[in-house]
Amino acid sequence: MAVKKQASRLMSILSELLHYKYATLGLTILIFLVILSIYAIVTIPVTEAIKLWRSADIWSRNPRNAQPEFVEIFYQKKLPRTIIISIMDANLSKVKLENNKIKATGILSFYYNYDDFPSEIIIFFNVNYSESPVVNIYWIRPDNEEIYLKSLKLRRQDDRYYLSNDFNLENNLNELFMNKLGQRPSYVVTVEKGLFASFSSNLQVLKGKYNIRFEIIMNEGDYFNAEMVIYGKVYGIAGTDHLRRPLTIALLWGAPIAISFGLVASSLITLVNLIIGTISGWYKGTIDAVIQRIVEINTILPFLPTLILLSTIYKIDIFVILACVIALSIFSIGTKNTRVLVMQIATYPYIEAAKAYGASNWRIIFFYIIPKILPSLIPGMISAVPGFVFLEAGLSYLGLGDPFLPTWGKVINDAFSNGALYKGYYYWVILPTFMLVLTAISFSLIGMALEKIVNPRLKEL
Repeated sequence: MAVKKQASRLMSILSELLHYKYATLGLTILIFLVILSIYAIVTIPVTEAIKLWRSADIWSRNPRNAQPEFVEIFYQKKLPRTIIISIMDANLSKVKLENNKIKATGILSFYYNYDDFPSEIIIFFNVNYSESPVVNIYWIRPDNEEIYLKSLKLRRQDDRYYLSNDFNLENNLNELFMNKLGQRPSYVVTVEKGLFASFSSNLQVLKGKYNIRFEIIMNEGDYFNAEMVIYGKVYGIAGTDHLRRPLTIALLWGAPIAISFGLVASSLITLVNLIIGTISGWYKGTIDAVIQRIVEINTILPFLPTLILLSTIYKIDIFVILACVIALSIFSIGTKNTRVLVMQIATYPYIEAAKAYGASNWRIIFFYIIPKILPSLIPGMISAVPGFVFLEAGLSYLGLGDPFLPTWGKVINDAFSNGALYKGYYYWVILPTFMLVLTAISFSLIGMALEKIVNPRLKEL
């Protein structure tokens, strides 16, 4: 009967939550985070998420440090997206030469209608040859200006040509602009600007159709494929990091990790403290003295430095971190608070009645005392969740978290390690921080409302 009564009380507490507007807001945010977590787990399984986050080669076609697409609202101009164009061996026109050689010619075309310059340009080759082919590359602008880029002798089947790092090409483009303008331009002519800017004193993007012509000298029977990637400056809803990884993966998977870590840590610590405190207050004597001495020793130990020390010494994952947090927190002040409540409840008439009809100590503890105390501990348990969420993020930020999982704290750590704020990549820090704050606000609002419900003295007039 006592258990059913307490269960009914819990249900009434949950229904009363909806009477508080800020609790409704907190629940709405929490529901959003739960849906986000389910979406992440269903669409990107944990093994796949870890693989995607730790494999840089997968994202070689993504722009580096690209901002989210929504930043266009603030710039009020159309920022470039990544353009990928490829040419296959079957599309090449081939002419036979002497000594079993052939000359293959192919053209790549694309339209560029953005208001800013690309961030980087790379050509990826995929060839199979008996002798290293020679590739001559020409760039044809919308104003019909033809620019000779480079003559390459491919050394690998998966060779690459980084146009943005070609200083000879950059110098040639500077000379071209000086000849066209009759003076040194007022702006710095990088490879991207030299290929995409109009010949004018003011830096402007030349929009229109661009062509890239490949002339390949190779042996008959060899094949040649090429893919040009013109990297943009925006990508997706969350942008990319220094390794070209979409931050969407970490933002999505950060939600289930943060929520589960906070809830599991808070609920288990509250439950274990409740049981230990109840045993201490009920049995008293030697058991009580031993438990209280352990609590007093544990409270003077520095929690965070101890956790940092364990994380530094041992290579640990998220589960070991969770176990360490729980182990360091079970003998806390909450145990003493529960002990005081138990000593008061032990004098209640229904406890005396339970003793009279022969109820065992364990029955009294788990069926009469704990159900009486548990509802009053739920607000504190919910309010403690943000603390553990920030604890996990803090350890990840210090480089002491799980080395494999993509978490919000890990994203912030990568951002600061690579000078995100100094370089102007504010999204890299703001987005994971916003998710952390949103999670904290959600549980804090719910915890505040629950506190007012279980403690009538705090109810609003």
